[in-house]
Amino acid sequence: MKRTLRTSRVLAAGVIAVSLLASACSRAAEPSTPAPAPGQSTDKGPAAELRLGYFPNVTHTSALIGLEKGFFAKELGNTKLVPTKFNDGPTEVGAFLGGSLDAGFIGSGPAINAFAKSKGEAVRLVAGGTSGGAQLVTTAEITKPEDLVGKVVVTPALGNTQDVSLKKWLADKGLLGKVTVTNRENAQTLDAFKKGEVQAAWLPEPWSSRLVLEAGAKVFLDEKELWKDGKFPTTVLLVRTQFLQDHPQTVQALLRGLLAANDYAKANEADAKAAVNKQLEALTGKALAQKTIDRAFTSISLDTDPLAATFPQLSKDAVTAKVADKETNLAGFVDVTNLNAVLKAAGKPEVDAAGLDKK
Repeated sequence: MKRTLRTSRVLAAGVIAVSLLASACSRAAEPSTPAPAPGQSTDKGPAAELRLGYFPNVTHTSALIGLEKGFFAKELGNTKLVPTKFNDGPTEVGAFLGGSLDAGFIGSGPAINAFAKSKGEAVRLVAGGTSGGAQLVTTAEITKPEDLVGKVVVTPALGNTQDVSLKKWLADKGLLGKVTVTNRENAQTLDAFKKGEVQAAWLPEPWSSRLVLEAGAKVFLDEKELWKDGKFPTTVLLVRTQFLQDHPQTVQALLRGLLAANDYAKANEADAKAAVNKQLEALTGKALAQKTIDRAFTSISLDTDPLAATFPQLSKDAVTAKVADKETNLAGFVDVTNLNAVLKAAGKPEVDAAGLDKK
């Protein structure tokens, strides 16, 4: 049943390898401050540094291209860029709430969770990154939802974007609680699927493609099928509220880099794939096979529009999935003031906050 409301050069290898634990331990958590209204600023000029989170996934293509091609660094100028790799959204949320991250590409589910956990204070959604790029892949014998009963289905992390999507879908089918859902790192899921230890997985790219091409999985459901026009926010850009308030110039520089990365990918697809693959090799030790990255790119759409109108439904989905106890009040969650300034300057259409910019 379809849902009713459906209207994304690294400075040095050592910098990439900065661990989350080291970062969290080296910086004290910053005190919570009253949330500013969208566009409100205590402008302190450009920041000395920008600590940026992202994942080694094709769904984070905008971030990977921005780093590899130097778009972020170019726009940031004298602001030092400190990229930090994460493997899942909940861990990145911890970094945001601990004050060890200034901005980050992250899934829609953890983005909502960061806002909820901080009672609407810690973060703001400032842009989109990627739409699409998530699939439920299964073994060949699973031909209908009921075939998943008694089987093991994997998502990347408890409460991450794909975890919520899977459990919401299972609930819609009357199967939540009848299917074993477990969480594993994506590379472990690939190995487990090959060994027959798991029979299905709801994964982001490139991992759904890798299971199909390397482990003999089939696509049971592309998440695009569940959304109006096939659009849903897989990756968005969050900024810590205090940083946004103090350094709007730096946030706009980051957004210009994001826009440049997306424009580059659209105009230079082959080079964009090569840039993403170079980053993935540096981050994981292994580049993707060309057929894998080619397939993964067909699933994603790069767009700075965060698709704000989908977030109230996403909040409801977390409750249906039993990942959250109650819906999150999203008033004030979205601040696209800086994004729209950047888009206007580039002669591009502005995006809609869907009313979520108001407290």
